[in-house]
Amino acid sequence: MWQADAQSQVVVDLDAIRANVRTLRSSTPAQVMAVVKADGYGHGMVPAARAALSGGATWLGVCTLDEALGLRDAGLTAPVLAWLWLPGQPAGRAIGCDVDLSVAGLSQLAAVIAGAREAGRAARIHLKIDTGLSRGGAVAPEWPQLAEAAGKAQADGYVEVIGVWSHFACADAPGHETVDRQLAGFTDALDVAKRLGVEPQLRHLANSAATLTRPDTHFDLVRPGIATYGLSPLDDPAVRATLRPAMTAHARVLLSKRVPAGQGVSYGHTYVTQRESTVALVPLGYGDGVPRHASSAGPVQLNGARYTVAGRVCMDQFVIDVGDAEVAEGDEVVLFGPGDGGEPTADDWAQAAGTINYEIVTRFGSTRVPRVYRGDAA
Repeated sequence: MWQADAQSQVVVDLDAIRANVRTLRSSTPAQVMAVVKADGYGHGMVPAARAALSGGATWLGVCTLDEALGLRDAGLTAPVLAWLWLPGQPAGRAIGCDVDLSVAGLSQLAAVIAGAREAGRAARIHLKIDTGLSRGGAVAPEWPQLAEAAGKAQADGYVEVIGVWSHFACADAPGHETVDRQLAGFTDALDVAKRLGVEPQLRHLANSAATLTRPDTHFDLVRPGIATYGLSPLDDPAVRATLRPAMTAHARVLLSKRVPAGQGVSYGHTYVTQRESTVALVPLGYGDGVPRHASSAGPVQLNGARYTVAGRVCMDQFVIDVGDAEVAEGDEVVLFGPGDGGEPTADDWAQAAGTINYEIVTRFGSTRVPRVYRGDAA
């Protein structure tokens, strides 16, 4: 299915997103928060959120207040948690729009209280404890002070402590010692909060990897991100088989031509033809999401055959050497998809670029490449 006049496009299968969430939901008694930050990992935040909710998610997770407010502006009323925001940003507006806010320190708590006064209602907050990732969250020595201050703010009517949460560092490496250590730190933090009179409605710790492999970490809510979109954070074929990749990226050949043996291709001539060959120009580049690190390595499918990017990926285009194969202007080139037809996958591109599948799909949020949605969920 091609959008009229498109020379490249990303197809998003919303039914796959819905099915992935159903699979995740069926594996746990916990509620599911579908993480739709970063424009739904490149799949489109609002369509992905709607598909996830139709699959059984009851919460949505984002980073920024703008993302949360974008969901509200689109008419989505499900609970939304935003966890990456600065004091001075419009917390009052977010509170007035029923957006839950993560609080990791006293300055954020003060900003939330001010926002609650502005909104004329109690703020719904989730206190974050740093259990070992060393990113956001209060470290253990600061946790009692934060929990106590939040309890007082709750007693004063400024906040409602909806959740206590944390995030894993190495759950994508099953058996890693930090997983059990972080789980113990999380339960300790819950005990401290309880002693100080703070008992949240929801406790949440599990990301995609822990949702898939560690049911003892599920508590009341799990937060799958990449798994929502059908990609696995684990190098485990059995886990991958339970999920359905939702994104396909493809383009049409813009030009094909014969070039002689010994001809350098693309910037720097890092690729040189070994014999007389046909080269095909593909109108996608790093400005559209194709990783430059996949130069001379990224796999594609053209007319049922696999080829590799020839030379450097440019901002707007790359070249493939197809040898003596017949190629015509307008032929379809598939960069990655579910793999049903033998096409490369996002995992293949991640391996070629030395990165992770998260980055591959999220890169394709470019406004220059149109998204096409398919499936009943669309």
